[in-house]
Amino acid sequence: MPDLAQAEELADLAHRGGVLTAVGLQARSAPPLRYLRDLVAEGYVGRVLSTSMLGSGWIGGATYDDRYAYVLDVMSGATLLSIPFGHSVDALAMVLGEFREVSALIENLRPEVTNVTSGAVAAKSAEDQIAVTGVLESGAVAAMHFRGGTSRATAFHWEINGTEGDLVVKADRAQWWYGGTQLYGARGEEGALTELPVPARYQRSLTQWTERSAEPACSVAHEYALLRDQIIGSLAPDEDGVPDFRHAVRRHAMLERVREAARAGRKVRLAEQGA
Repeated sequence: MPDLAQAEELADLAHRGGVLTAVGLQARSAPPLRYLRDLVAEGYVGRVLSTSMLGSGWIGGATYDDRYAYVLDVMSGATLLSIPFGHSVDALAMVLGEFREVSALIENLRPEVTNVTSGAVAAKSAEDQIAVTGVLESGAVAAMHFRGGTSRATAFHWEINGTEGDLVVKADRAQWWYGGTQLYGARGEEGALTELPVPARYQRSLTQWTERSAEPACSVAHEYALLRDQIIGSLAPDEDGVPDFRHAVRRHAMLERVREAARAGRKVRLAEQGA
């Protein structure tokens, strides 16, 4: 779904046809993220005061290869905003709730990039820097910064800070939503962060993935398992299934509001669009 209009069209068709749908926002199905959401909901950090997320984009760097030439075009639907930022902000919303209002900067600071094979220089219209700040529906302050390409310092780092403690999510690769995340936390009088192993119950029936959590297919495997359980009706009464086309509409609407905030140079309330 490259844009909001197509997302709305497909969601409407699916609704009228009574079709079960799913979109590939696999971070929502990953055991570490489901555990993180429960830790927050159960009060591990107390009242959430703020959250900060720093990520590298993988796409949007100084070079490109022929397989990914299409991501240079801002109209392709495959940009820093729609892929790395989109997956990441959806995970943030899953754990902490949606944004109420946002301010944003979206920049293309590398309008020309180099082909890694031929050395040819190509024009790039897609963004390579995204900085979004805002307030969540809970009242917590949020800040997200995604940089094009990779960073020698930080691939992905996410902090959740509260009145009673802190939680941190780290990953060694930019495409962190595939898998390979580690959770850390500390609360109360605890001084240093310690790793928080994910309890076995979050693995569902995929125990074979317990020692393979760093593999790119890990989160996708869990999304498929969750979809299977949704289809056969074995989800727990309080358990949500995979995101559907209606959810895709919500997320695309939110990304459109982020672009609007960047264009206008002002704060934008998401509630105006129901995003």
